[in-house]
Amino acid sequence: MTATRDELDVIVIGAGAAGLFFAAEAARRGRRVAALDHAAKLGEKIRISGGGRCNFTNIHAAPEHFLSETPKFCISALRGFTPRDFIARVDAAGIGWHEKKLGQLFCNDSAQAIIDMLVAGCRGAGAALHTHVHVAGVAKDGDAFRVDTDRGAWRGRRLVIATGGKSIPKIGATGFGYRIAEQFGLAVVEPRPALVPLSFEGDVREMARDLAGVSIDASVSAVPAAGAGRRRPRPPVFRDGFLFTHRGLSGPSILQTSSYWREGEPVRIDLSPTDDLFEALKARRAIAGKTAFQTALGETLPRRLAQRLCERRGWRGNLADWSDARLKAAAAALHDWEVAPSGSEGYRTAEVTLGGVSVEALHSRTMEVKSVPGLFFIGEVVDVTGWLGGYNFQWAWASAHAAAQAV
Repeated sequence: MTATRDELDVIVIGAGAAGLFFAAEAARRGRRVAALDHAAKLGEKIRISGGGRCNFTNIHAAPEHFLSETPKFCISALRGFTPRDFIARVDAAGIGWHEKKLGQLFCNDSAQAIIDMLVAGCRGAGAALHTHVHVAGVAKDGDAFRVDTDRGAWRGRRLVIATGGKSIPKIGATGFGYRIAEQFGLAVVEPRPALVPLSFEGDVREMARDLAGVSIDASVSAVPAAGAGRRRPRPPVFRDGFLFTHRGLSGPSILQTSSYWREGEPVRIDLSPTDDLFEALKARRAIAGKTAFQTALGETLPRRLAQRLCERRGWRGNLADWSDARLKAAAAALHDWEVAPSGSEGYRTAEVTLGGVSVEALHSRTMEVKSVPGLFFIGEVVDVTGWLGGYNFQWAWASAHAAAQAV
């Protein structure tokens, strides 16, 4: 269905995961849709996600895996379009996939397959896709919306903002969607980098630099300051990969924790969540007391890490020289290592943006702005942020689907 710029039912600004999925779904319902994006290529964030294989959903996606100042807001959309629903689309497109771990689903081959599926869905349903379009501004124009661009103006009865957050600016991410929200009088929860490596100063940074590339399985959690706001979610403990880098700490357990961490607060790390280090070291002492403490510790932790920890804490001598009390204290320090990040690596490497358009301004079943009928916000631009592992893509699909049923 071809429509002129003045005959559109819906204009979508942003043709990433949420925007493309919305455009196809709305067009299938007979709506005349045009999606505008400033990038030259569609779906760049999809293309680079999941190491190039796109972690397109998580089979365990549920409201408790999402952060928002209004946690229950996401329930309706997530129930309305589930991971199984998106898997059915992937299967219908003939895209092979596999579960990597913890319910995370990836393409067997390239993430490009997901982009191709979304674009084909748009074109097959008659939605028009326009790249390299730079939006100068939007306005309510009578009973419709006008979008002014460097390639002229578009006018439509509905306007959907799917511009994403500020993460990964090198592929064109900006805060444009927040500015549109503020233009229409909507509150914006302060955006901040999330799912991002944490950086350090001083001794911890020096240690991390020395150990760059060393990875282990660890349990990590943020430690909120006393008196932290009631609406702030209680940080979970994330047990997953943990990586030392030249700038600080990374790996899935750190990325997950970064969404709950705030400046000035510490992070708590258990370097050996599966082994009781006190019992392990005591048992080793009983059969080989002449073993150096550092050597024994290196039988549980990576040797480079054990060496650096012993140097840092002054742990010397053979196991036979260590009392139970001293072994217990050392083990406790490794099971409960508290460090204070100086910051994060910022939007440059953040996988998503925490915060966004306040969901208090939106209808949870449709994503429509309560005070501005016909205006919708979907995907990452909204104050709903998922855990690492396909949850944010599922929010993109679910919020887009909810809006598409309402336009």
